[in-house]
Amino acid sequence: MSEVAVANKASEPPAVSRASEHGKERHKRQHERHHAISPFGLNPFAIMREFTNEMDRMFRGIGSETEIQGWAPVVDVQHCNGSLVVSAELPGLKKEDVKVEVTDEALVIEGERKREHKEDHEGFHRWERSYGHFYRSIPLPEGAKTDQVKAELKDGILKVSIPAPEVAKKLRQVPVTG
Repeated sequence: MSEVAVANKASEPPAVSRASEHGKERHKRQHERHHAISPFGLNPFAIMREFTNEMDRMFRGIGSETEIQGWAPVVDVQHCNGSLVVSAELPGLKKEDVKVEVTDEALVIEGERKREHKEDHEGFHRWERSYGHFYRSIPLPEGAKTDQVKAELKDGILKVSIPAPEVAKKLRQVPVTG
């Protein structure tokens, strides 16, 4: 005995049926566009998208997300004893890896962090390397004496001191309405 499939079209309103068919058709066109083949082979955008997805899958679980995306040193800026003091955490860096520049408008700290991590275990050898360039620009207050800047890197902390007058802030409280 054979089975016969019966569709009850009365149970589904025609508007819903047409809308869902339209959605399926649109999805099909998008899928075809995504996987379209050009005269030279696959769509180059589809290839790049696939490559990106594969790389993301490959690196998932290796290191922290911030290591993969890049690194920027933590910077603290404070005004004390007539100087603007900028402290940057640069663990593992030597003074040769860091460049400090100053203009009338800003203090620039830049450099490159190179990190290698080796593990030797029975049965495998693991060697990870990460490299990253960093660049931080800290605006200077008006009147900063850029010709008297001092910088020191000690125990992974870069301290830059710039004589600068404390600038009075023009603070005005704004009422919130609503």
